[in-house]
Parts: sequence; structure tokens; C-alpha cells
Amino acid sequence: MNHTLCCIGYITRDKIVTPSNTVYMPGGTAFYFAKAVSRLGADNFLLVSALAEEDKAVAEDIAREGIEVKWVPTTHSHTFENIYGDNPNERRQRVTAQADPFRVEDLKDVKADIIHLGTLLAGDFSPEVIRHLAARSILSADVQGFLRKVEDEKVFPVDWVEKREALKYIHTLKANESEMEVLTGCREPHEAALLIADWGVKTVLLTLGDKGSLIYSGGQFYDIPAYPTLQVVDATGCGDTYMAGYLYKRSRGASYREAGCFAAAMCTLKLQSHGPFSRTAEEVNAIVSGGKREA
Repeated sequence: MNHTLCCIGYITRDKIVTPSNTVYMPGGTAFYFAKAVSRLGADNFLLVSALAEEDKAVAEDIAREGIEVKWVPTTHSHTFENIYGDNPNERRQRVTAQADPFRVEDLKDVKADIIHLGTLLAGDFSPEVIRHLAARSILSADVQGFLRKVEDEKVFPVDWVEKREALKYIHTLKANESEMEVLTGCREPHEAALLIADWGVKTVLLTLGDKGSLIYSGGQFYDIPAYPTLQVVDATGCGDTYMAGYLYKRSRGASYREAGCFAAAMCTLKLQSHGPFSRTAEEVNAIVSGGKREA
């Protein structure tokens, strides 16, 4: 079956530490992306995730929400500790267990109009897997995992060694401000976007915290605002929420600007509570149109 939208990634075991609280919960791109898409009422969506047998119940819970799930077995689940200080855009991470990489044979039956690769660590998706999926679908990716190396449970930023080979197969690429600099060596977003596009990416999305986000596609830049939030409770999963909103709207024919603004407004609501996005499309649209902000 060909799906409209698919996310391939890992559901993780997460420990989230903020100045005010410590929370244990599932996480990872696959978790936050799927939860956000389900709240938008998207149909014909497929989640592909790798989980250890003892954590399979998390995927089963998501399936009970009406989301189609393909489970890929792995020896261990990715296990993360995310520690935030007073600045929600900055975090320290530890990885105490790692899952097996996705293989072509795991994904041979996966096909969709748009597939989003939710990378968490370098090695999650090999160039071979990326080429295989790109031959069947339009590929989107979050660059974060390709830039994370784990040594002694600590996460270090590294350049993506295979980026020149892999990026020519990626249609849409998202990076935050620090990832942008690691990937390109550029601190200026417009310059970084142009360089990434030169490597073969058709649409570049750069999220810039409270400065909003920047989209570059078809030779044109789109400046997307950051909508103010009443309070910042938990920033974990904001990038995944952004991509869920953006790709959902693009799959329904929205313009780059419309999709970017919708995605940014979703992040504003997501920041105000722990866990994945839990609001509605109507509330998101109210933010975009200048309606009353919700607590």
C-alpha cells in the first residue's frame, strides 16, 4: 500500500530533566512525529519504528490511537537522557543504550508520497538505505542524528562524513542553528541554506529558536515567525513537531510559507506542556491568524 506520509525512526526511552522537573517517558522523532500527526487527524499515515521487545507496548499504544505502525525488532531501544538548563534551546544528552541501524530488508515494503527520516544517532540510516527509499518516495530528513556521535554515553557534535553522497537523495532537510553550523561551517542562515541546496537538497528548513525559522526552496527564501508562548515547559520534540506540521500541510497542498507558519505555531503550543503535541489544528490556526494564545 502506498501511504501519503510516513515517518521512519526510533521510539526512545527518555529521561527529561529541566530546572523544575524530571520526567520519564517515551520519546524520539518517531514518537513525537506520530503523536503530532495523529492530533491533526491525518489519514493514510504510516509509522515505522524499531523497538526492543520489552518496549514494544509503546508502539502498540500508538497503534491503538488509530495510527498504522510497522514494528522493526532491535536488540536494544535507543535510550536518552536530555538535560535542559534555563535556556530551553540548549541541552546536554547522554545515551545509555543504542538500537540496531535500519536495513534495506527492514524497509523493502515501505513506500509513501513523502517519507521523513527521523535520525537520532549517526548510523541509524546508511547511504544504501537512503538511496533505496529515495528511489520509491520523496525523502525528508532531520539532520540531527547524522551529526551525533556517542562516546562513553556522551553525545558529541560531528560533521556528517557521507553528506555529499547522501544529501543528493534528500528532498527536504531540517536543521537547527547549531546543527546548521556543524553541517556547513556557516553561521549565517541564508549562506548555510544556499550551501545545503548546492549539495542537492531541494528544500532547506532552518529552525532558529526564538528568531523563527527560514525556508529556502526554488531559489526563494521564506522567513517564518516564531509565535510567542505563554511559558516554556518542555522543548523536547519541538523539531519533530515542526516537521510533522510542515510535512502534513505540504502533503495537503499548502505553500511553503503556509506550511512553515503552521509548523511554527504547533511548536508554540508544544512548548507549553510536557510530552508530545496534544492540541488541535484549530488551535494552531488560531495562533497563525493572530487568535488568542492558549495556556
